[in-house]
Amino acid sequence: MNPWLRRMVPLAVLALATTACSTGGSSSDENDLKGKTVNVIGTWGGDEQAAFLKMVEPWEKQTGAKVKYTGTRDINTVLTTGVASGVLPDVAGLPGPGQMAEYAKAGKLLPLDDVLDIKTYESETAPALVELGKVDGKVHGVFIKAAVKGLIWYDPKVNDYGANPPKTWNDLMTQAKANQSKAKAIWCVGLESGAASGWPGTDWIEDLVLRTAGPDVYSQWYQGKVKWSDPAIRKAFEIYANDVVANTYGGGKAAVATNFEAGGDPLFATPPGCQLHHQGSFITGLGKFKQAKAGTDYNFLPFPDIEAQYAGAVEGAGDLFGMFKDTPAAKSLMKYLVTAEAQDIWVKAGGALSANKNAKSYPDDVSKRSAEILANAKSFAFDASDLMPTAMNDAFWKAMVALTNGTKSLDQVLADLDAAQKDAYQS
Repeated sequence: MNPWLRRMVPLAVLALATTACSTGGSSSDENDLKGKTVNVIGTWGGDEQAAFLKMVEPWEKQTGAKVKYTGTRDINTVLTTGVASGVLPDVAGLPGPGQMAEYAKAGKLLPLDDVLDIKTYESETAPALVELGKVDGKVHGVFIKAAVKGLIWYDPKVNDYGANPPKTWNDLMTQAKANQSKAKAIWCVGLESGAASGWPGTDWIEDLVLRTAGPDVYSQWYQGKVKWSDPAIRKAFEIYANDVVANTYGGGKAAVATNFEAGGDPLFATPPGCQLHHQGSFITGLGKFKQAKAGTDYNFLPFPDIEAQYAGAVEGAGDLFGMFKDTPAAKSLMKYLVTAEAQDIWVKAGGALSANKNAKSYPDDVSKRSAEILANAKSFAFDASDLMPTAMNDAFWKAMVALTNGTKSLDQVLADLDAAQKDAYQS
């Protein structure tokens, strides 16, 4: 769910095939890794790719091994194809816990209980994140960074929402409508993300379901036990259509055509294109946020409550890594990636929260507030679409594009999702 390098799937598969034998055999001593290569595939491009490569530099210097990174926008297809063909990287960023479980049950994604110091890992990582990385009680995936979802970003120079923070969704919309003269629209939205276009829209629905129907229904929903046409889920789609799409800068078609990295850029235009932008904590490392000053040019509100009984709920996500090849170099890299030393490097660069509680190098107070929300959440819900089967996740992305650009009605979209659900959850 992060910015993805624009690269064709066949090229990514070719890169895996040509490097599959480069890591050396598992007979090498783990303390003698000089000259070894770990083939890594992930979703990152641009600044995030640069941040990851900087993150692994100390490990490369210490071990003499190298990371060979390949980025792809379509990680789901690359790894699913690799599981079927056997052409897999040593280590990979995983699409989400749902897909992680699929790869593990296929016997391709390896357990990490004998790779990591599990007691240390569990003591330094939020319990919810540890559990999300398990399949049948064994750790198969680890989070190397995290994000708080559902933050509402604004420019305090245009309207300081922090001076009189809205307590509820209705308060937020009332305040925004009262300030309509200050910007061209209430919301900025960007859904374009190549093969994953639509995912920022799924984040909207997830936040709304969590706050209108609560964590129990949220959990049943991503498990396929509640229909998409159920009134509890439909309500979230109605709020999105009526309050967000209807008040979006440029309209729904423009939102679908706008890349998510630049989705919030109109906040900083003169005159402002919008008052508000809904995105995770990682947005501070993307688009025009990178050049803006935290606290002065932008700040955020936590997603406001809708139903009082579900107050304090927080949606989060993270970058999940797993190991497909049992080599000393791959195991050594996995051990390193979960440390505070490694994750502090990315935290310091901005746009990321650490999954390791001991990483402290947040660059500004806005980032620190994001980390505190994650740490102090009364109810933590992981990104629902990442927990759904691949086919359901893909259908959800497509549905958000169709609903936002108006090519399908809400009834049509929900009927399509109900139909996809019937097939996606069959074992």
